Amino acid sequence: MSRAARRRGARVRAALLALGLLALGGTQARTVKIVSADTLELRQVDGQELVVISGENVELRVDDDVVRARRVEFNRTRRTLTLIGAASYRSAKDGEDLRGENLVVELGREQVSGEDVLISDARLEIRGQEVDRIPGQLRATGGYFTTCARCGRTPNDYAFRAERLIVYPGDRLVAYNAQLLLADIPVLFLPVLVLPLNDRDRQPRLEVGRDAVDGLTVLADLPFSVAGNTLGTTRLRYYQNRTPSVGAGVTLRSYAPLPFVDRVDLDLLAEPRPVGQTGRDVNLTFGVKGRVPLTLAVRDLDYSLNVTRRDIGRGATDPQRGLTDVQFRASAEYPLFTAALDYVDRFGPAPTTALSTPLKRPEVTVDPKPYTNGPLSADVKVTAGNYTGQSNPRSPSATAQGVNITTSRLEENHSLAYTVKPWRDADLSLSNTFTGRYYGTGARTVQLDVTGTLTQRWAGSNTFSVSAKYLRTEGTSPFAFDALSGRLLSAPVSLNLSTVPVKDVSFGVSYSRDLFLRSEQQGNATFSLGVNRRPLSLTASAQVNPDKRTLEDVTFNATLADPDSGKVTVTPAQPATATTPARPATTTRTSAWPAPNLSLSASGGYSLATGPRPLTVTAAVTGDVRSNLFSVAVTHNVRTPEITTVTVRYNLTRTQDTVLNALSVSGDETLNPVTGQLSGSLTALWRGQYQFRTSHSLLLQRPDTATSSGTLDFSVGTVSGSRDAWTVKYGGAYDLRRGGFTAPQLSGELTRTRSGQSLAVTAVMNTPGLDQKRTELTRVQLSGAAQFGSRFWVSGSALYTRTRAPLPNDIATDTLQLNPLRVNLGLGRAGERPGAYLTGTLTQNFTWVDGVRQTPGPLTPVFGLTIDRCCWALQAEADLVNRRYRIAVGLPGQTGYPLFELTPSGASVPLISTP
Repeated sequence: MSRAARRRGARVRAALLALGLLALGGTQARTVKIVSADTLELRQVDGQELVVISGENVELRVDDDVVRARRVEFNRTRRTLTLIGAASYRSAKDGEDLRGENLVVELGREQVSGEDVLISDARLEIRGQEVDRIPGQLRATGGYFTTCARCGRTPNDYAFRAERLIVYPGDRLVAYNAQLLLADIPVLFLPVLVLPLNDRDRQPRLEVGRDAVDGLTVLADLPFSVAGNTLGTTRLRYYQNRTPSVGAGVTLRSYAPLPFVDRVDLDLLAEPRPVGQTGRDVNLTFGVKGRVPLTLAVRDLDYSLNVTRRDIGRGATDPQRGLTDVQFRASAEYPLFTAALDYVDRFGPAPTTALSTPLKRPEVTVDPKPYTNGPLSADVKVTAGNYTGQSNPRSPSATAQGVNITTSRLEENHSLAYTVKPWRDADLSLSNTFTGRYYGTGARTVQLDVTGTLTQRWAGSNTFSVSAKYLRTEGTSPFAFDALSGRLLSAPVSLNLSTVPVKDVSFGVSYSRDLFLRSEQQGNATFSLGVNRRPLSLTASAQVNPDKRTLEDVTFNATLADPDSGKVTVTPAQPATATTPARPATTTRTSAWPAPNLSLSASGGYSLATGPRPLTVTAAVTGDVRSNLFSVAVTHNVRTPEITTVTVRYNLTRTQDTVLNALSVSGDETLNPVTGQLSGSLTALWRGQYQFRTSHSLLLQRPDTATSSGTLDFSVGTVSGSRDAWTVKYGGAYDLRRGGFTAPQLSGELTRTRSGQSLAVTAVMNTPGLDQKRTELTRVQLSGAAQFGSRFWVSGSALYTRTRAPLPNDIATDTLQLNPLRVNLGLGRAGERPGAYLTGTLTQNFTWVDGVRQTPGPLTPVFGLTIDRCCWALQAEADLVNRRYRIAVGLPGQTGYPLFELTPSGASVPLISTP
């Protein structure tokens, strides 16, 4: 195909796509988009409008669902999609794939139907002669289903054939007149079969036990469904010694059960009160969400209702017992305004303590859309309601009514803004923000902010601005939840100047004065100076009190440096022209700084309250390669006066050959002459892989009561993160006065990683020192894993530690922890995934005191057998020494459902607990 033909084809497809989007836009609740198609045709058949979409690979999006076919007929009148021939429908919400012939999608009811359909998801595969899918439910007749299809084995380990199937995605599958097939051979007939799919909360549960207080207890959870959109669980409770003995409850989740209702959730449980009390406690959670169409509204009215009560587990005197909380909210949006209704209340015992959340009985909010007319904008909001909340401690009239107060409140908020350019390069902005609250008790609160700002710009980067504000906050709220922090009356006038008097120099002044404050309460004027002209870089600021005529604070930071001062820039000569004379060649430098590799910096300041600040002077030398650096910094306490710290930092790298001589050394040293503290570190890195490191923190003159001057250590090894990493470290407490380590330790770490193998070893050894005479191993930890082929692998972790009792006993205690050691062997046919696994596990602790083993006993390995068939698994475990045996089975959506457990104290079977 020629390039021109391809361009024409692309234009045709683009036109078809645009037409398709326009044609399918009338699907009401669901949106259909054409992703790819070759042809699109509009037809009128028997008064019905059809859109025929065809192509080699037609793909449509129905909301988030994906439709693929070779021909699709869209009936705009009936709002149906007919997928001609083999097609597929992917449900994004349920994660299901439906494949079949002549599928029909009803957009209005969100239903899919077809014949000879294959349905599959992550856990289940279903085949049906006729299939209907509606939201929350899937029905099939003449169905065959299995959870083993994804295993890839033929025939399937187990499957079911049924006359009729109902699938609740993510919940359960119900089959009527079903046959159980083992390797596709019928072995059992079941009139009704219920198979839980995924959600653990939707699986049946039955627990029987005996309690010393309640006696015999029975807890049962039985899932059920109502129609195709409601899922629930019946909960039954029985306590032998309680009065009454029986409790019951229900949980429900319903999707669109009624018009204008999107979701209903109910969780209700009435349970007998504990022994010694009569009656039942109730837990209730009820929630409703929905939408109601409104004429002329921008969107539907949204509403939600939540009702909560929690009695179970509360004491008889708990003030929250018998309390029901109710929250309701409805909101609507119209072209000119939005409105909301909030109702928050509680039913039951009257509150005796302060309410942390105010009650709204009710609250109505009207928020008109912002108004804009040229430079003027206005935004208004009004809220009114009746409230009950904690009394404001600052309001005597409110606290006189108790810890809580009830009254009405009207709140009005508005924000006005006006922006204009009065003349060239000038901006004038005016704003007014107001919040007023008026209460039924006669109280009121006001928050007012009026601001005006005039800004003048000139010569590009120079600005001058004047700002005036009027701030007013007054009044006392009877409620604590909207109480103001205090009274405020302020009228600050601010001046700000930012200018560039000469090139590379900036200067600024800012000052604010409050017209309602006395002179001694006014703030300081701030002067700032910045110089960025090589070799000088300077930032400084000063705080001046104009009323006291005092210098309050000064800070500065100056640097002399120019790494480019050695570079010469040549401007070539220019011959004379008819309008310009000849210009000779010129040479320039960035600055006259004589040492391009040297930088000097200083920082300090002054405060009227504390006097001069410490002065820090730093000199740094940079090598030909910028990574080479040597710097010295000295900090001098001007007030004392004395030098407080001296710091040396360096970084050196060999650069003749980055491969053969890739050696870098970095470190730092800090000395405090006042305290005599010396600390620092040094790291030497070879070829980016091996490193030597030493660090120390020492007192040059230690106190007589101390046993050491600090710590000193050395280490050598690989850089962390290497595949094969190792480190050897020696050090500990060091005494400069006696000249040696007091209690040194030698430690090492080794980590090796290979494909299918890993090993990690850590060891710590005490070595002789001034206060430690013994050499002994104190800690060894070993962990690793190795896989040999696809059938055999071992893993384990072991930890050995030694501790000693204080002198004079000096008795050693040794501990060895195996946690765990595990051996695994896979069984099965060669070239296939193992179908069974044998495991041996040893988890045990050994302790020796002064060389004598404590509580000696045999090893206690645990042997296991796991049969893994992808869609089911059987696990058996045997502890031969302790005589404990367990068997469990795992099904899709479950992890190890116990069949029975045998111990020396007795046997237990599913669902029944023996005392």
